[in-house]
Amino acid sequence: MSFARVRALVVVGVLAVAAVVFVVVALVRDTQGGAVAGGGCPDGAVLADVTLPDDPQDVTIKVLNGTDQPGVADNVSNEFKNRRFKTQKPDEDKKKIDGVAVMRYGPEAVGSAWLLRAYFLDQVKTEYNPKRKGKVVDISIGKDFQQLATTTEVNQSLVELGEPQTPPGACAAPAKKDS
Repeated sequence: MSFARVRALVVVGVLAVAAVVFVVVALVRDTQGGAVAGGGCPDGAVLADVTLPDDPQDVTIKVLNGTDQPGVADNVSNEFKNRRFKTQKPDEDKKKIDGVAVMRYGPEAVGSAWLLRAYFLDQVKTEYNPKRKGKVVDISIGKDFQQLATTTEVNQSLVELGEPQTPPGACAAPAKKDS
C-alpha cells in the first residue's frame, strides 16, 4: 500500500471519529429533553382545525351576494357544486362587498377556509371569528369577483399558500387519525 493511500485512510478515519464524537456530545448536552412539538395551548386559546381537506366534499360553503348584480351567489354556488363542494342555499349579504370576496369562518373551518382561499387565488379577505360554531364557510362575493380559479391555478395557489396557519388566539387541534 502506498504512503498516499495510508495517509488518505488516516484522514478519513480521523474525520469519522470526529463526527462520532460530535454527535455523541450533541446528544449528551441536549437541553430540549422535555420539549414537545406544539407545546400545548396557552390559556384562553381556541382549538382550531387546521387540517387541509383531502376532498372538496368535506367542505361546506354558503355563498352570499355582496354585489348589486342579481344571481351572482347562485352562479358561484353552482360553480362550487360542480367542483364537488357541499353548498347551502345562496343568500344576499346585507352589506355590499368591495374587492373580490370576504370569507367568514370559525375554528372548525380553518383548513377549509385555507383551501377556499386558493380558489380565489388568495385575493379574498378573511374574517376569522373564534366564537363561531360549525364547519360552514360563508363567502360574500364582491364587486371585483370575476371567476373561480382553474384546477391548475388552485394547485399553484395552494403551493404558494403553504400549510394552513393557525389564526391569532387559536392553536392547532391534534390531527385526526384515519381509521
